[in-house]
Amino acid sequence: MNKYIMIYFFSVLISSASQILLKISAKKQYDNRWKEYLNARVIIAYAIFFCSSILTIYAYKGVPMSTGVVIESSGYIFVTFLSYICLHEIIGKRKFLGMLCIVTGIIFFVK
Repeated sequence: MNKYIMIYFFSVLISSASQILLKISAKKQYDNRWKEYLNARVIIAYAIFFCSSILTIYAYKGVPMSTGVVIESSGYIFVTFLSYICLHEIIGKRKFLGMLCIVTGIIFFVK
């Protein structure tokens, strides 16, 4: 597999992790608005988003635009599994079937 494709997948993975971090931060109560938007979790999550953007830009050196869009859909799978692990959300039959369709599409398209 192309190293740029692997970098792109890693970029989507860390972007998904930052979304989970933002969700964890959003569930917490804060004393005021400043602390709600300027706390360590939010700042780290946006820093991870920034790193993800840089990695995505770099990955596009070797990944066609049409393939990048397909790889980006792996974020649905990463977010679902990270939500299950970190937020204890349930993966129902519909979600599982949807993720199976996404994985199948990615495998067929990226090969």
